Amino acid sequence: MYTLGPAGGAALITGYWLAVGNGLGFALAWVLPPLVLAVVAGGVAGEWMRRVTRYRVDPERFHVHTGVVVRKRLALRRERIRSVDLTADPVLRVLGTATVRVGTGEQAGTEGTVTLWPLRRPDAVALRATLLAHAAPGAGTGADEGADDGALARFDRRWIRFAPLSFLTPALGAAAAGGLIQVSEWFGLQEELFETIGSWFGLAPAVLVAVLMGVGLFVVGGVATVALWVESWWNHTLDRQADGTLHVRRGLLTTRSITLEESRLRGVEVVEPLTARLAGGARVDAVATGLAQGEEDKTDSQILLPVAPKELADRVAADVLREPASPTAAPLTGHPVAARGRRLRWALATVLVTEAVLVVLGLLLTPVLLHIAWISALVLVPLAIVLALDAYRSLGHTLTEHYLVARSGTVRRATVALQRRGIVGWTVRQSVFQRRAGLVTVLATTAAGSGAYAVRDAAEPDGLALADAAVPGLLRPFLLVEPVGDPVSAPGPRPAGP
Repeated sequence: MYTLGPAGGAALITGYWLAVGNGLGFALAWVLPPLVLAVVAGGVAGEWMRRVTRYRVDPERFHVHTGVVVRKRLALRRERIRSVDLTADPVLRVLGTATVRVGTGEQAGTEGTVTLWPLRRPDAVALRATLLAHAAPGAGTGADEGADDGALARFDRRWIRFAPLSFLTPALGAAAAGGLIQVSEWFGLQEELFETIGSWFGLAPAVLVAVLMGVGLFVVGGVATVALWVESWWNHTLDRQADGTLHVRRGLLTTRSITLEESRLRGVEVVEPLTARLAGGARVDAVATGLAQGEEDKTDSQILLPVAPKELADRVAADVLREPASPTAAPLTGHPVAARGRRLRWALATVLVTEAVLVVLGLLLTPVLLHIAWISALVLVPLAIVLALDAYRSLGHTLTEHYLVARSGTVRRATVALQRRGIVGWTVRQSVFQRRAGLVTVLATTAAGSGAYAVRDAAEPDGLALADAAVPGLLRPFLLVEPVGDPVSAPGPRPAGP
């Protein structure tokens, strides 16, 4: 693209000169082929000069030299390397090559990541093994430290049924409808499009037409979502390697190979999106150090298992942590009824604000919005109450021998099992309303994952006691009073929810 400006300018002048005496067609025939050739050749040369890379691995450092005109030299200490990912699109797969992405986990964005443009596949695999040779096996904290290496999960076609159960489905359906309308407008066919769609339904009631069109959009969005899911997760495998790493491989057209050191693992998070949860599905994310905030595809890099049956997700979580049973499936201590009231008030307040905006706009603009306001209120108020009660039932926490377990959320319910030894600090938050209700939110700070994981709206004595028991002595000097109770030695967990 760098050559497009100069080549385009030269082509414009030459084309104008030729067109004056010979016509536009003659000028285009002589100018366009050399212009395309110049742009392609210049782009290839520019990319070659920018991306040409040489690398060398010595016992202490990984040396990378890039560029021809503008040269860049980088030396990474091998013990600082956290991840080595391999990616191959269809063209690279045909050529037997792969792109290698080496990450140090630093927060410096691209400075903490080095990309080696296509290497031969055997060389890429060998380089990954060399750079991750410092990984220490047996990083788990569970009793089964001698767990065999091998497959932890294999792709199952039955997982595809969870793909359409995503908020991406209606979004893609709406995008498809909007794109169709926009294209028809470009070609002046918008009125004809609407007339054709109207003829399909004849004199059917407007409500029935709206329902059928909504179903159609969901079908279109569902097909698109399934296609994207298959492209991303086809042939997914999760393996434990003998060198102390977890290896994820996935993809249909573009394959991706992701490696995570077990020594960097600080826990797992079992995530249940609302629609998938209703069908009994959940996915497993890694809570690990060494993933930079600016790293490309950071979220996908953390996913160890896509949405699959919940029982399988818990089993995979246990295997990843080298535990006989998953901490994410442990019974949880419920939170006070005051936490339910807070969620109900927030949910109803959100609906009230939405309806107030519609009413004001209806009074100022059109009475149609007033009808939309009362109709939407009939739907949103019960929905808000149901979601608020579900959010309350989802609240829970407990301590196991090695893990702090916390669960919260409704649209995205997440249960995190965080290693207690990975907690480096605590943040205690209490708003005015929480103080009046005797509630507190306690955040466990860690160098892994999102950086902090919250136990939301716990009873104040329970929250402080939980923090003090999870990492004894860390929070106690800052407490004004001794924590009440010990969540580890309590007779048994209270059931979560009402």
